[in-house]
Amino acid sequence: MRSNRVRQLWQAGSPIITGWCSTPDPYTTEVMVRAGFDALVLDMQHGMAIGPDRAAQWLQIVGQTDTTPIVRIPWNEPAYVQWVLDAGAMGVIVPMVNNLDEAKKAIGACRYPPLGYRSSGPNRTRLYNGLDYFDHANSEVICLVMMETVEGIEAINTISELPGLDGYYLGPSDLAVSMGLKPGFDVKDPRHVAAAQKVADVARNRRQIAGIHAGTIEEALRRHQQGYHLIPVCNDIWLLSAGIADNLRQYREGISADHGNS
Repeated sequence: MRSNRVRQLWQAGSPIITGWCSTPDPYTTEVMVRAGFDALVLDMQHGMAIGPDRAAQWLQIVGQTDTTPIVRIPWNEPAYVQWVLDAGAMGVIVPMVNNLDEAKKAIGACRYPPLGYRSSGPNRTRLYNGLDYFDHANSEVICLVMMETVEGIEAINTISELPGLDGYYLGPSDLAVSMGLKPGFDVKDPRHVAAAQKVADVARNRRQIAGIHAGTIEEALRRHQQGYHLIPVCNDIWLLSAGIADNLRQYREGISADHGNS
């Protein structure tokens, strides 16, 4: 089985250059995967109507390169985990894990017995990872649970002790909402700041991965210094939107300047 580059970088203490895909569109995916990311995350939860079929196509494209494919599934349901792992995902991010039982459910779906209850039937991933996939999947596939509620943060120390868990992905917007705040990334409320630091500290102490959304490169760099490893530095749709908006702004400003000089 091929080695998981994300796991290698994390264990070496190196940054993991990560991109975020809100669409599995083949052309957009090719552009993203050729950019040189260590890892790409496909967002089935809040991406544009991404089901198992479209996710599998995305995994086929990313799987032709050295970029590690990770999928954020729509919800903490074993079927979603089964679909994307059998199709070749090398990591899964599981949303809304709020307590020990939900964490056990998420981890169990990612692991073959005796660590979990994942069913054996790795269809496409045998082509991608090799016929010895079953022998090594539990130690190579990455399982991250999302910390995005007050309840989840309060339970993180207990959750951190579970075998088969690789770490956490903090969802700052939902965490803010659970605190009665407006959703956002770089939230300054002291409770939110303390929760983000707690996730990073637990991950560091347990030698686990910590991931988080960041709204700007400046914030991403600060989160890296804070102890986060998996920080998507750009989003395909955001980049497209920002590029279009900037071109239109420059053109309109140029037209206005020409009219002003005429």
